[in-house]
Amino acid sequence: MTFPRYGAYKRLNAEWIGEVPSHWTHKPLWTLFRRTKRTGHEDEQLLSVYRDYGVVPKASRDDNFNKPSDDLTTYQLVEPGDLAINKMKAWQGSVAISEHRGIVSPAYFVFKAVHQEEPRFLHYLLRSAEYTAGYLSISKGIRPNQWDLEPQEHSRMPVLLPSIREQVAIASFLDRETGKIDALVEEQKRLIVLLKEKRQTVTSHAVTKGLDPDVPMKDSGIKWIGKVPEHWDVVRIKWAARMESGHTPDKKVAAYWENCTIPWVSLHDTGYLKEHDFITETAQFINELGVANSSARVLPERVVVFSRDATIGRCGITTRPMAVSQHFIAWVCSDRVKPEFLLRCLRSMSQELERLTFGATVKTIGMPDVRSLTFACPPIDEQEAIIERIRASNARLDALIEAADAAITLLQERRSALISAAVTGKIDVRGLVPEQAEAA
Repeated sequence: MTFPRYGAYKRLNAEWIGEVPSHWTHKPLWTLFRRTKRTGHEDEQLLSVYRDYGVVPKASRDDNFNKPSDDLTTYQLVEPGDLAINKMKAWQGSVAISEHRGIVSPAYFVFKAVHQEEPRFLHYLLRSAEYTAGYLSISKGIRPNQWDLEPQEHSRMPVLLPSIREQVAIASFLDRETGKIDALVEEQKRLIVLLKEKRQTVTSHAVTKGLDPDVPMKDSGIKWIGKVPEHWDVVRIKWAARMESGHTPDKKVAAYWENCTIPWVSLHDTGYLKEHDFITETAQFINELGVANSSARVLPERVVVFSRDATIGRCGITTRPMAVSQHFIAWVCSDRVKPEFLLRCLRSMSQELERLTFGATVKTIGMPDVRSLTFACPPIDEQEAIIERIRASNARLDALIEAADAAITLLQERRSALISAAVTGKIDVRGLVPEQAEAA
């Protein structure tokens, strides 16, 4: 869909804005918002400023792992209409007009509204790609991911101001169009969840029931496994693979951590293991001196590593000799089990692992329980057939997941481009919303 443009444009001194409609005005940010610091409201709900969602209650998201301070008395009160900014991430888009009352970190900037403009328009404008680029141009620091917004430069940023009628029209247009896009994004996200569930179901069924639906079955005696083919063995993993516990060289001995070249699987790798079957590179390394002076061992390639602390059950197959930290164990497979088959079994026992997990602050599975882990073990030729069937099924499902991810990226790019075009006047949307919306 193409959109009309305004009749005439002008260029502002701020290069990051570009051309704007000639009849639009602008004011420095300090004339619209005044910095404020209201403290002593520790009983209010915690808020966070997200790049993608704006200001939201912290409790409404399950992906915010920042731990708040034990003392909330210095946290700042945010009221509806306030401008809240994560000053170290403004250049990433963590800027928003709040619709909520609550408190934010003392490290944030909070600004009280002293204007009569349309808050929805300002929300879209100050979060647009152009303004994000503007924040980047006035952010300074020595750490690339935590550049501080320079307050004086920020206070002088020009804020575009079409008429109130136009502001309302633009905000109403964007509410409608971004709502449509957001709904499509949510559909794609739900599709991805269903595809991943399908992938897990296919895997779990294959490693516990096999590929022949007509084969005679028997009770495994293990609740999470259920019935298995009659000719399969049900054994503890340690009887089919040699279990190796992980170790960490003494952190207080600097010499153990210099010129490190030996890959060392640690909790820093659990994010990678969530999405990958094989691990070639690790986030951390140790050296030969650290290995020689601790219980650490360099294990051969094609070992199945498994996290038993914190993020429990993340596993993968090493592609070269590696050591593992004390938070991991490793299984060196015998000729009785293929590493790829054992990997699939471990990823299918999430409910069993959850049952065995304990600990309030740091989740863990005790070594006795790790030694008791049991799986259904078919003959090697069946393992190879199951591995190949899972690989083919996963390839098809992963292609669909990749397509859905690509669709989400395109939709989000369109959303960002539409907002930028509307709030900077590159397109004229005044005739694209009901008249009552413009006059509201």
